[in-house]
Amino acid sequence: MNRTGTERPSGQPPELPSYVSGTSTVPLLGDTIGANLDRTVLRVGEHEALVECVSGRRFSYPELVAEVDACALGLDALGVAKGDRVGIWAPNCAEWVFVQFATAKLGAIMVNINPAYRTHELAYVLKQAGISVLISAVSFKTSDYRAMVAQVRADCPDLHEVIFIGEPAWERLMQTGRGRDRGLLAERETQLSADDPINIQYTSGTTGFPKGATLTHHNLLNNAFFVGEGCGYTEDDRVCIPVPYYHCFGMGMGNLGSTTHGATMIIPAPGFDPALTLNAVQDERCTSLYGVPTMFIAELGLPDFADYDLSSLRTGIMAGSPCPVEVMKRVVEEMGMSEVTICYGMTETSPVSTQTGADDDLDRRTSTVGRVHPHLEVKIVDPSNGLTMPRGETGEFCTRGYSVMLGYWNEPEKTREVLDASRWMHTGDLAVMDADGYLNIVGRIKDMVIRGGENVYPREIEEFLYTHPDVVDAQVIGVPDERYGEELMAWVRLRPGAEPLTPERLREFCTGKVAHYKIPRYVKIVDEFPMTVTGKIRKVEMRQISVQELGLESAAAIRNA
Repeated sequence: MNRTGTERPSGQPPELPSYVSGTSTVPLLGDTIGANLDRTVLRVGEHEALVECVSGRRFSYPELVAEVDACALGLDALGVAKGDRVGIWAPNCAEWVFVQFATAKLGAIMVNINPAYRTHELAYVLKQAGISVLISAVSFKTSDYRAMVAQVRADCPDLHEVIFIGEPAWERLMQTGRGRDRGLLAERETQLSADDPINIQYTSGTTGFPKGATLTHHNLLNNAFFVGEGCGYTEDDRVCIPVPYYHCFGMGMGNLGSTTHGATMIIPAPGFDPALTLNAVQDERCTSLYGVPTMFIAELGLPDFADYDLSSLRTGIMAGSPCPVEVMKRVVEEMGMSEVTICYGMTETSPVSTQTGADDDLDRRTSTVGRVHPHLEVKIVDPSNGLTMPRGETGEFCTRGYSVMLGYWNEPEKTREVLDASRWMHTGDLAVMDADGYLNIVGRIKDMVIRGGENVYPREIEEFLYTHPDVVDAQVIGVPDERYGEELMAWVRLRPGAEPLTPERLREFCTGKVAHYKIPRYVKIVDEFPMTVTGKIRKVEMRQISVQELGLESAAAIRNA
């Protein structure tokens, strides 16, 4: 009998299971993040490490380490110790990089805070992580960080210090650090393990609040290193990083992927701007460009796209949400990124589990998410019983290895929901593995929406919408969108006599309370929701109805890897 209970024809071999392990002749790194950076400096010397295009600031590797060490020693003087949580709430900037490596050198746990967060989300993260020191931008776009911090600070008893970048407190921190003995950091290093938690990254939560994926030096450093290996990085590479640092994509695959290879990090702008990104590629002669699909679509869509000199580009990464096949082909053909790769992963796995290779044929490089990463395992299982599926059949994507998080910060029950006793991470994504081990992501078990690279769990938005005085019930779904991959739509039941809830009124209610990407674009007022016979809401049917009513058939038909 085979796994499905049917007879196997006599003499035929068993079906090949959907399981692969990533073999490699390159060993895992045993360093901490700080030690690895110091090792890179000894290897590459005065090579350029970091360029911030908007300000024109440039740092060689020795200059970068001097800034990192000053930041670390300044934090040490404030009393920050191993295991303490230090929050960073800022768009992409050089100071973000300093804090990332400085906290690692101290053994403190850096907590990434999304620049789009508003007071509701900020207060939750500050309290849930127990952040004692917050390093923040003063403002970004329409966000007044100073005002928001002031609004929530009284409710955050663990928060002792708030340091705004570019203000006197930041300068004092750095000056204090520059005046202290750098030998203290070598002493701190002797107390650190590569398996220590070093970073908390919040992912949107299915129960209304984000969960803090807790990652180690070993998780982040090795994943970034092998992503860089997949891109063929050397110290001759210049990596353009328009993706946000608060994601693994930016601070891991971008920063650590560069520093582990002695490559140069290029920050084109604080937030994504397609023209500034291509300017940076052109002016800094970048060899690699990162982005979620929406970023590449925006760059290709610039009216003067053909005027940019992108001839220096060789490789790059498209990841963060489903990658449209046609967009990937345009990136190869029109941007000259002949060795561009697709990566698949999640924050909980540091993040990459699979990657396409430069030697894969064009079809596989543009229509799959590649094969398993070195030193990792992947299997596709039947979600109902956990058994491994045969090749070619759809099941849940699971991964195991060095990249898997320690768990969700202070949430052991939530951790057990996704991490089983054998340390397999259950992603909730539906995938298919072919005979050669290439994978396609075909859907999601979890009720998650990926909007322009941002993971959004509808339950979180639903919980917030329930606070609207006129909302009796709300169900949030993702609907296809040509630009963002998916957009949010709210189906809402209103109290009797309430005024219709238009998208404009809903946006007004949400603005300032939740991040902009969590605000539903579409609203449908209903008397009831499609239900199963057992009383469960049928979101699949809601999505089908919405696609038809909104005329989104063409967006729904886009093929993705």
